[in-house]
Amino acid sequence: MLDNFSGATRVHFIVGDPIAQVKSPFGVTQAFEQAGRDAVCVPAHVATADLPAWLDGVSKSRNVDGVIVTVPHKFDCYGLCTTASPRAEFLKTVNTMRRHADGSWHGDMFDGLGYVQAMRLKGCAPEGQKALLVGAGGAGSAIAHALVMAGVRELAIHDPDTKRRDTLVARLAGLGLTQVSAGSPNPAGFDIAINATPIGMASTDPLPLDVQGLSRDTLVGCVITAPAVTPLIDAARALGCRTLTGADMFAQVRDLMVQFLLESMPTP
Repeated sequence: MLDNFSGATRVHFIVGDPIAQVKSPFGVTQAFEQAGRDAVCVPAHVATADLPAWLDGVSKSRNVDGVIVTVPHKFDCYGLCTTASPRAEFLKTVNTMRRHADGSWHGDMFDGLGYVQAMRLKGCAPEGQKALLVGAGGAGSAIAHALVMAGVRELAIHDPDTKRRDTLVARLAGLGLTQVSAGSPNPAGFDIAINATPIGMASTDPLPLDVQGLSRDTLVGCVITAPAVTPLIDAARALGCRTLTGADMFAQVRDLMVQFLLESMPTP
């Protein structure tokens, strides 16, 4: 990898705060190489207050083609895009941005699609299932939308930020596709239980779900990639539950993001 790294190499950033926990730069750069493209993915640690100025500066560099967006910038980066996909427009959040010919940005959101693909690979079809989602942030809202579009029969959303939770519940319920309601951390009676928050990144964090309510038949998921196995996933496995880790999710999300970025890059 990087055998041809030079001044001609195209640059993509992944931006977040913090950023040290992400594994994306290697995997995305590897995916570019496998697609025959001379491009790299570089981490950028940027505070929320500095995000507009950072993107403005990055936009002046003519060899920058894309930006992958992670916590906590997914909503803010949506506002910095001039255009976005219908999915991102609905969610008001993006996790990937690519350049227009005029240097402005087009955004899309793949966290939800990737999560549902990862679920299917684990043998869990969301159609007709009852799902509990903890977290109504950027990744959580995308996963919630994807679950609704995939045909869950019921979706409950829990988030301590009740305003954010209720806004997401109302917007998803407005689609008229399934029953969407405010939930709690208790997963009893659910077929699917997903943590879409950063809770579990620190060793001192509490569990985001009441694991006592889990059934062996529940698929338990988590979006966190570091640690690779969070305390929630560890506890679920001890109970005999099927699990889906952040790495399982990101493998699918990465492929979707890379394809989106490649579509705007010149072929070799």
